[in-house]
Amino acid sequence: MRGTHWRRRLWPAALAVATLVTGGTVAVAPAATAATGCRVDYVVASQWTDGFTASVKVTNLGDAVSSWLLTWTFPAGQTVNQAWNTTLTQSGAAVTARNASYNGSLGTGGSAEIGFNGSFVGANPVPTAFALNGVACTGSTGTTPTATATPTPTPTPTPTAGETPRPSAPADITVNTGTKYQTIDGFGAATPIWGGAWSTADTQTLVGMGDNQLGLSIVRTGVSPVSGEWGAQVNALKTAKSYGSNVKILASPWTAPAAWKTNNSRTGGGSLKTDYYDDYANHLNSYVQYMRSQGVTIDVTSVQNEPDWHPDYDSMAWTGEQLRTFVRDQGAKVQNTRLMVAESLGFNRSYSDPTLNDAAARTNIGYVGGHIYGQENGPNLSPYPLAAQYGKNQWMTEWNYHQADGNGSTIWGDPSNAAAWNETLDKVMYTVDRSMQANWSAYVWWYGRRYYSFIGDGESAFGTTGGAVLKRGWAFSQFSKYVRPGYQRVGLTKSSKASPLDVTAYQGDGKVTLVILNRSTSAVNGAVIQAPLTIRSALHTMTSQYSSRAPRTTSVNGSQVTVDVPARSISTVVITL
Repeated sequence: MRGTHWRRRLWPAALAVATLVTGGTVAVAPAATAATGCRVDYVVASQWTDGFTASVKVTNLGDAVSSWLLTWTFPAGQTVNQAWNTTLTQSGAAVTARNASYNGSLGTGGSAEIGFNGSFVGANPVPTAFALNGVACTGSTGTTPTATATPTPTPTPTPTAGETPRPSAPADITVNTGTKYQTIDGFGAATPIWGGAWSTADTQTLVGMGDNQLGLSIVRTGVSPVSGEWGAQVNALKTAKSYGSNVKILASPWTAPAAWKTNNSRTGGGSLKTDYYDDYANHLNSYVQYMRSQGVTIDVTSVQNEPDWHPDYDSMAWTGEQLRTFVRDQGAKVQNTRLMVAESLGFNRSYSDPTLNDAAARTNIGYVGGHIYGQENGPNLSPYPLAAQYGKNQWMTEWNYHQADGNGSTIWGDPSNAAAWNETLDKVMYTVDRSMQANWSAYVWWYGRRYYSFIGDGESAFGTTGGAVLKRGWAFSQFSKYVRPGYQRVGLTKSSKASPLDVTAYQGDGKVTLVILNRSTSAVNGAVIQAPLTIRSALHTMTSQYSSRAPRTTSVNGSQVTVDVPARSISTVVITL
């Protein structure tokens, strides 16, 4: 494990979406640029005590325009504090948004997206009347507005139902379910290893499948060398098992009791004495059976956390050959769980190859694990043919990266901080994508509750609110909430239009799920996804610097769904077949 710090700010993210198809005009624009029809999608992507972040997508349904002016009126005195992709002015409740220099041209069916941070007092209702170049946005062509009731914000996006098929368009992403890769075991994070525990509410936020929950399906916990400390995480682990969906528990020891080691210390490495191998096996087995007696199944038990890292905290040194010998001779003593080797610091395969190459030893393990410290751009974040050959799923079981804060600044509580978002997208989420591309079956982050992590820890020095979901948590949930245990990664091909996108596809529960990273500075709009069968419905959610798992509109046509992929975003498309 790597060093940590703490901090966070309040923004309980309330997702609200409304596709506005309402009457009313406010605006003036030259006749040459007047639109004859438009639609506006207004999304409150996150909201806190007195502020919010909103995104606004305007789609031109009429003739092409070379410039645009979008207007609306706030119904409850909201004010705009900061905007992007537009020049935005406000007079009282009236808001005017003009195109930027790079997004003024809107062809028929073309769209532009803008966003802003705003503030409110008391309530934050959704505006109900928009106009594009003086023409009311009714959701159809024609200048006569059709009034509808004010839309009711809902935190649950509704999938787009299949429509009467139209002629197929050239596909940008074609899913090939005939090409199959690894089966997914899950995505997760660790409980505190030294002191503290997740509360029931924390655990529910992390593993739950609700609107403001993250859907983690793996929880990693530590095995203390002191049996009297084993009970500290029982409540959190029981909650995870009972509240989450198919949650697996991974237990990792940092050290054996000091008296069993060559350096007679819990810290600084030191090897397990060979005449204590059987005692250590019994120690691990006792932990598993204790947890069973408390109602917690330990699905996977590691032999050692980071056998190649010997810091001045709990640690223990092993070689690959020592691990092989222990697993071969003692592994069967650890019952009602599956063993894992070797959780090395940089997924160094010399620590697991000896076990895999020994028929008796590999029979006693179920998984191969590793960390990616120093390997996020290195050769070990790659397929592991030897593990695959013997049917051992590979798990990435720890990584912790937070360089954007300068090792302790208070950027993480700001939901739209650029440095925090850039690191999340370009470093953390990119390694999740690469792990999946490498045929690994699981990705487990470091602490789930931490100022730079998935939910805030509430330490005032770092500005986060305890238990509140952080931007990194929303981004990670684009994988964890929608790509469930048992899904299988499947093949896909991309057109040149989709080449800037990092995409993985998964099949399970009668669905095809795609996770899409767009790390480029340009949106990929109108991306056509080709499914293998007729699509019954499609759901699209997206996280970016200014949005947090926000619902997006889709267009379904037979076996195709069309989506817009914003720049610098991660999104998930769930296709029900």
